[in-house]
Amino acid sequence: MHTDLKPIEPRKALELYLDDRRGDLADWTLRSHRSRLSTFIDWCEEERIGNLNELTGRDIHRYKVWRRNDGDLSKVTVKTQIDTVRVFAKWLASIEGCDPELPAKIKSPSLAKGENARSVELHSDEATKILTYLEKYHYCTLPHVTLSLLWHGLMRRGAVRAIDLRDYYPDEQYLDLKHRPESDTPLKNGTGGERPIAVSESVCELLDDWVADKRPNSTDEYGRKPLLATSQGRIHLTTIQQYVYMWSRPCKYGADCPHDRDPDDCSSANERYSASECPSSISPHAVRRGSITHWLREEIPQPVVSDRADVSADVLDAHYDERTSLEKMEQRRKFLDNI
Repeated sequence: MHTDLKPIEPRKALELYLDDRRGDLADWTLRSHRSRLSTFIDWCEEERIGNLNELTGRDIHRYKVWRRNDGDLSKVTVKTQIDTVRVFAKWLASIEGCDPELPAKIKSPSLAKGENARSVELHSDEATKILTYLEKYHYCTLPHVTLSLLWHGLMRRGAVRAIDLRDYYPDEQYLDLKHRPESDTPLKNGTGGERPIAVSESVCELLDDWVADKRPNSTDEYGRKPLLATSQGRIHLTTIQQYVYMWSRPCKYGADCPHDRDPDDCSSANERYSASECPSSISPHAVRRGSITHWLREEIPQPVVSDRADVSADVLDAHYDERTSLEKMEQRRKFLDNI
């Protein structure tokens, strides 16, 4: 152990780390770090590591094996957790809390190509059914407006939540996304994620009707007027997630249950907070993935999709593009035949 290190208890180190990162991490990222690192801190205490000065590369390896042997964790989850521990170790070394060579000794679990990419997506035909049903039976409700923006805007739920009334330009038909972390609406990529989003005439009609007739005249705790408003203020991220869980169930938008369940007896169909338990329900991220893939299948150039969705070409290709290799080949053929 290096003699110039400053003794520090595991749980104290965690709180100092989270406090230090609070200014540069989004709230949900900070919560994820707390969750992952709390498991590591619990393990340290169980292993009687009371001073992180004593932490070694062999200890981290033992922790990695322990997490890997948890049958409920995927390879991707284990990798994510160990990567976060390495970030924590780098910070710890910067305050003389551990061996400065420790971070380099933490080896991230390797994944086979494609293992870190998820394939769950909302297909365009399903999106059409959901939005058509909402337009007919729940027109201009908050779920209708929210899901329309998620699908047509290719936006993350945090970006949809961040939009103010002043960010909507109906005459020019666009939304202006702004990074405002000081008032609880950060964009994932900070100011680099700021961008105008063009919206179609039909989406503008929906937004105009929402603003004129249905939107509650409320402000958030910072005095801002959110576009997606409830009677209490700005919509919550969990509410957006619940809307997607609820409306991605086939029985909710008039389709037959693909799981041979009776909707009258199904808790996933009847209990609002059990919607996520439906095998067909999806997350907001799957809506975004499906929308991006739909645009690519419609032969919108990849740079255009990349800019609109605020995602790099490499990440788009690895995590969002669900086109098959044959689909990509046929699209290339259309261009090459004209050369």
